[in-house]
Amino acid sequence: MNRAPRIAVVGAGITGLTAAYRLRSTLGPAAEITVLDAADRAGGTLRTRTVGGTSVDVGAEAFIVRRPEAVGLIADLGLAAQVVSPGEMRPAIWSAGRLHRLPSPALMGIPTTPDAAAALVSAADRERMSTEARRPLRWAVGADPSVGDLVGERFGPSVVARSVDPMLGGVYSAAARDLGVREAIPALAARLDAGADSLTAAAAAVLDAGAGTTGPVFGALRGGYRELVEALVGAGAAELRLGCGVTGIDRRVTSGGDVTFDVEAAGGGIRVDAVIVAVPPWAAAPLVADAAPPAAARLAAVDAAGSAVVALAVPADARLPEHSGVLVATDAGLSLKAITLSSQKWPHLRAGPVRTLRTSFGRLGAPVTDTDEELVAHAADDLATVADGAGLPAPEIVDAVVQRWPNGLPHYAPGHLSRIGEVRRSLPRGLAVAGAAYGGVGVPACIASAEAAVGDITRALAS
Repeated sequence: MNRAPRIAVVGAGITGLTAAYRLRSTLGPAAEITVLDAADRAGGTLRTRTVGGTSVDVGAEAFIVRRPEAVGLIADLGLAAQVVSPGEMRPAIWSAGRLHRLPSPALMGIPTTPDAAAALVSAADRERMSTEARRPLRWAVGADPSVGDLVGERFGPSVVARSVDPMLGGVYSAAARDLGVREAIPALAARLDAGADSLTAAAAAVLDAGAGTTGPVFGALRGGYRELVEALVGAGAAELRLGCGVTGIDRRVTSGGDVTFDVEAAGGGIRVDAVIVAVPPWAAAPLVADAAPPAAARLAAVDAAGSAVVALAVPADARLPEHSGVLVATDAGLSLKAITLSSQKWPHLRAGPVRTLRTSFGRLGAPVTDTDEELVAHAADDLATVADGAGLPAPEIVDAVVQRWPNGLPHYAPGHLSRIGEVRRSLPRGLAVAGAAYGGVGVPACIASAEAAVGDITRALAS
């Protein structure tokens, strides 16, 4: 190519902005990089809002620091000094009208001993757990049952509802019965493939493999994810077209074999040498339908798991349970699925004029249909119920902000990753997809997905 490459990135969320930044770093200042998004702001599901005069992230809240992607990107952008760690308080589980300690040792809520969840689960399921290692395990290499089916059959339904569902629901906005083992807990599937003779043994082996790891698991940015979004926009130095929805992508091959793409968008299209589509799969499907019909069909089949976050401010002297948060069992009868006691979880928030909390609602198959006023009322009522169960008065709500994510997360159903592999293999050279559907829903996974897509594109441009 005798000119600077031209690349379009569709989507200005964390994935698209990371892709633009990494493209800039790889291809240099002459590359023409355009980021297009139908929204009126950059950041996608990373969003920082103000409640009670305090900044609160109302999309993703934290990132795993034991994965390198987010930590590395933040350092590259000069934001390492802004990373903060949670305090010493631990989350609890709300079940049967009271707070319980989080089962430990446990892998994503799967206990490795009956005692780990003794006070939480039914007597029958404690007995079932105690004999699990002695019962024959039918597992075929490559199998991908749902987490709920596997744990329910081996340990019993109360373990699923009161321990596994609360853990996975906060990550995937879905119940354990709707999530594939390979998709949600790939290390567990790998141990079972390797010949573990029980679920107990497989879960314990995964925990043992990481037993030497020390330090905090999660991190956040002092000023919220707003800092990361702003830094990426600046460092990527791309042309950012907001309020500019993409309606189609046409692939063209010249008589000489060169490939270009026409990106059709509101306000005018552009012709580029390569495209990274960094929007959710259901939005990506119609865009790649002409260039990659098989990929489009598989992307269109991915369901969306919606949710809503209600951020609350309570007086600075309000008494709250001595935990970093509360995960709610699916058989507990509350409307919300989790409470993050933000001012208790993050020490840097404790000196503010108010104490802040995040409450979350919604799962796959249970969309959030309440009005904002109803959601705030549900949050206040459920918070009062939890406070009463902890022997505390209901805190006064002094401010509230509702943030809806109707199509927040892709559904990681059994077989999802296999189908995503087929999507990748069916894409033509110069067209890549990236985002939360392609290898994990967290911020580090989205960054990794963006970096993989950039690798595919730069190789295509060099060939």
